[in-house]
Amino acid sequence: MEYTSAEANKLLKKLNDTYQALLYEEEQSSTFLAAMGEEPETLRPDYDYSEMQVKLKELERKIMAVKHAINLFNTTHTLEGFGLTIDQALVYMPLLSSRVKKLAEMKARLPKAREKQERYSGVNIIDYRYINYDRSTAADDYEKAFDELCRLQTALDAANNAERFEIML
Repeated sequence: MEYTSAEANKLLKKLNDTYQALLYEEEQSSTFLAAMGEEPETLRPDYDYSEMQVKLKELERKIMAVKHAINLFNTTHTLEGFGLTIDQALVYMPLLSSRVKKLAEMKARLPKAREKQERYSGVNIIDYRYINYDRSTAADDYEKAFDELCRLQTALDAANNAERFEIML
């Protein structure tokens, strides 16, 4: 069946949730307690070891198939306008986000700012911190990096919601 990356990731989440629920069910029903004097057979939860293992293995197979298909798509599909595969874009995006954050701070700094004097409490020494770069260059670089990040996110969203690939379940 064909899926978009967004659909495949939702399917993967559903499969993982089902898998975790089965593991929890197995944990709760594979053993049980009976107090002295109680008849254990009347307390025994409904649990079939062999059936549970078959269900878990089938879910594991499906999870692996979906993850593999997503990974294959991410390593082979190139984002339009970037020349990057999706997996490269997923590595680049946090780096670019970090750059945008740093440049936002740099463009906002004052050329000269009074430094807090915690180390000299009670002493009248005033330190000033001066920037050692051109604020307008930092502001221009911020705009470029921010715009690139927005374009990258949009290209990734478009690919994740439009491009389809086969998942053999």
